[in-house]
Amino acid sequence: MHIFAHFSRFCAGIGGFMSKNIAIFASGNGTNAENIIRYFQNSELVNVELVLTNRESAFVLERARSLNVPFACMGKAEWMDGTAVLSLLENRGIDFIVLAGFLARVPDCILHAYPNKIINIHPSLLPKFGGKGMYGDRVHEAVVAAGEAETGITIHYLNEHFDEGEIIVQYKCPVVAEDTAGDIAKKVHALEYEYYPKVIDSLLSEVR
Repeated sequence: MHIFAHFSRFCAGIGGFMSKNIAIFASGNGTNAENIIRYFQNSELVNVELVLTNRESAFVLERARSLNVPFACMGKAEWMDGTAVLSLLENRGIDFIVLAGFLARVPDCILHAYPNKIINIHPSLLPKFGGKGMYGDRVHEAVVAAGEAETGITIHYLNEHFDEGEIIVQYKCPVVAEDTAGDIAKKVHALEYEYYPKVIDSLLSEVR
């Protein structure tokens, strides 16, 4: 395990509620992760306590560093085993986990430790265009190839199977005949940036 930074964060009870610490799992560029971090930056009730990745080259680490959020990278063996990951989450006092472009499978021990407290976002209207290997532009290319009239995002709980967890909410956008996979990606990203932080906030409000 490589811990890249460690920052102390203030965690206080406001109005009788304890603040919630969330961890963001991300594997790539981290635009969604940054959007979530910025959304909660001034929140007194939700704190992004950790950004965790499975790739040392993931740019999300640079985003976390620049935003003063603790971050770490775990190697493949550590992800597959899960014990070191779970230990880190417990040490950081993580209450809730958010996947934002995370491409590794989350180990069962973490799923069992955080029942209905791990959510993911998928760039299509599940169950369409989901499953192992369906991520990013692959999804948008499949939407174009299928001649879909609409697509969107699905926010769902995580379970043992790729993209099969209980759906929390979906948001849609139209697909027109001229749309390329790149055009669809822009529409879907706009939905992700607008709604994902709000859904996280709403879910955490329900469990306070």
